[in-house]
Amino acid sequence: MDGEIDHRATRRDFRAGILTRTDLAADPWQQMQIWLEQAAAAGNFDPTAMALATAGADGHPSVRFVLLKHFDSRGICWYSDSRSQKGHQLDENPHAAVVFYWPELDRQLRLEGAVSRLPDEDAESYFRQRPVGSRLAAAASEQSQEIADRASLEARVADLATRYADGYVPRNPAWCGYRLSPIRFEFWQGRSNRLHDRFAYVAAGHTWHIQRLMP
Repeated sequence: MDGEIDHRATRRDFRAGILTRTDLAADPWQQMQIWLEQAAAAGNFDPTAMALATAGADGHPSVRFVLLKHFDSRGICWYSDSRSQKGHQLDENPHAAVVFYWPELDRQLRLEGAVSRLPDEDAESYFRQRPVGSRLAAAASEQSQEIADRASLEARVADLATRYADGYVPRNPAWCGYRLSPIRFEFWQGRSNRLHDRFAYVAAGHTWHIQRLMP
């Protein structure tokens, strides 16, 4: 590419709402659920999509979107192939950060913490809930590994569909679940003139300390 592409004049103001201390639940999990429900009600077509940032032993970060599947007071959970780049990085450095972005409401939610694998029975249970096509795709793909072309990938899926015509596709043990156990949440509400509202929940033993942050 020749020359600079200039987006310095690209901007918009944030006017969807405000966030005050009195708006916040004492429990960040409750507040997270409120915002997820409000994002869905506002028309976000994928409110559980979250950008997951990981880094391996070399410290080089990478980020991608994954889907939140369930959560409770122990953490947020998603499922993936442990042979993927993120899987290898989490093996080397079991800490991560995620961010949700809901543009309809001018909101972001960030979480940071340690990551652990879910028990195999959790992965098996969710794998069985997935549509057959998704199970076939997961079984056929060694995520993040190079493959010659699309036709080769589709041939792998077709072969598995023939072998498991009854739909009972076995789960590769490499396909597993992960849980991020947050030590910090940050709820961000965009405001006019970039004077955004930001509140952090910081773990303090068995309680959460809420702080307002400058934008």
